[in-house]
Amino acid sequence: MGMFSRLTDIINSNISTMLDKAEDPQKMLRLIIQEMEDTLVEVRASTAKVLADKKQLIRKIEHLEEQAEDWQAKAELALSREREDLARLALVEKKHLQESIKQQQKELGLVDDSLLQLQQEIEQLELKLSESRNRQAGLLARQTTAKNRHAVRQQLDNERALKTREKFEQFQAKIDQLEARAEVFGKEGDNNPDLNKQFAELSADAEIADELDKLKAKLEQK
Repeated sequence: MGMFSRLTDIINSNISTMLDKAEDPQKMLRLIIQEMEDTLVEVRASTAKVLADKKQLIRKIEHLEEQAEDWQAKAELALSREREDLARLALVEKKHLQESIKQQQKELGLVDDSLLQLQQEIEQLELKLSESRNRQAGLLARQTTAKNRHAVRQQLDNERALKTREKFEQFQAKIDQLEARAEVFGKEGDNNPDLNKQFAELSADAEIADELDKLKAKLEQK
């Protein structure tokens, strides 16, 4: 059995309430639309059959009317030939045909009522189906929007992470540069004598020069 046991169930259904109670509204809506489409096909097929029955009924009524007119003509012919007995029988046949015509016309009226009801149900069902399809399009649009927002947020998060990484790498590079400069300056400091050491060496050179002068003077005296 389908989701809707009768056509009136579909027409009188509250789609919003059904979707609110559904665990998976999108899946529920697909099932509803499928059920409506199948029902619409069945109703249209029934309408086509009723239309065919109506045409057949109209042809039958037309044929009965032709027969009634024929018996009317026969009755007139019989009276013109002074055959009242035959005229009476002809009128009896005509009456039977007229009664059949009335019965067929009643059936035709019922068929017209059925067609009117079917047409109204088709219009209501098409309206309900259009409403459901619009609702489905809305759900799909919301789903697409949500996916796009998630993708954008993920992209932004990735960009933030990339920028953070780039900043960290830049900071690390600056630290490396500072450490390299400190190392270079440290080596240069080791190659240059300390200022006090230089003065001490100058003092030692002066003492040696004095002793050398004294030694030269002593040798000259000899």
